[in-house]
Amino acid sequence: MTLSPGKLWSLRRMADANGIFKMTAVDQRPPIKGPIASHLGVDVAPWDQVARFKGLLVETLQDQSTAMLLDPHYAVPNALDTLSPTKGLIVTLEDSLFTETPEGRLSSNIDDWSVEKIKRMGADAVKVLAWYRPDAGESVCSAQQDYVKRIGEDCARFDIPFLFELLVYPLASDAHQTREYVEMKGKKADDVLASVEEFAKPDYGVDIFKLESPVNAQDADGSFEVQAVFDEMGRLAGRPWVMLSAGAGKAEFRKVLEHAFAAGASGFLAGRAIWLDAFKAYPDWDKIRASLETDARDYLADISALADEKAASWSAHSCYGPSGATFEPVDASFRHGYSGFGSAA
Repeated sequence: MTLSPGKLWSLRRMADANGIFKMTAVDQRPPIKGPIASHLGVDVAPWDQVARFKGLLVETLQDQSTAMLLDPHYAVPNALDTLSPTKGLIVTLEDSLFTETPEGRLSSNIDDWSVEKIKRMGADAVKVLAWYRPDAGESVCSAQQDYVKRIGEDCARFDIPFLFELLVYPLASDAHQTREYVEMKGKKADDVLASVEEFAKPDYGVDIFKLESPVNAQDADGSFEVQAVFDEMGRLAGRPWVMLSAGAGKAEFRKVLEHAFAAGASGFLAGRAIWLDAFKAYPDWDKIRASLETDARDYLADISALADEKAASWSAHSCYGPSGATFEPVDASFRHGYSGFGSAA
């Protein structure tokens, strides 16, 4: 694999000087909107309450993060001026609302939003989550694959990294049902691995994977058997990858990271494992802030130190060859070969 100049530059901005990603997710919508609406006894959480919490997350956690993942609904309009320009900026593109069909889930973009707009605002990467089950209906699998391909093509056109997140989910026949952005209970490692294998194909243009644990978080026990599954996931990814927390608790997610880093992960992009405990104090904003500034920051420091010790530099990934991440060609032909957005190349 080679990287275009824009993708190389932005990936470097999202990591620390050693090529480790320590990224915090602030793009969650239902996990924040739902509890606020429930507490207030309303159908829809007030925009200002959701935006205020996201702004507080950026304010308190960015110092220890190499990049922040924001959404254009709440976080970008309320927190962009707070985010330090020294931090990487990732913007989410998929709508938190999905279409549930008898054959499986269908993803779509946030209305009036696109890869082009994310690039236009100066972001360093486009993040997309696609619900995927390899055993879903053929038409649903095909539609999800086409959706991801279009994002990859647009990211290539606008020369911005494509950060792709995968989550397996319950089909109608499964025992454990949920519509939330949480780990599916009783998930099968084979479903996670087959999903990674599919989207690692070059057709999709994925630059970095954001992956869930291939086993339930509470089963990440340090055993050889669990490590072997993580190792296989890393092999299938075939490019830089980071771990997501999927609502796991602090202790469970740390164990997941131990396995992931041993399998070659280059860091994390996590949200609720870091800040959910603080959010439980809503609507006591002083208590939320105090918890973010102590417990959340302490945990972020802990998993960052773990990453420093055990994670692999993204730029030294074997997919880039012995010279590490670079772009081609680095010679006099560059100014002619590097095309504009309107060009086919």
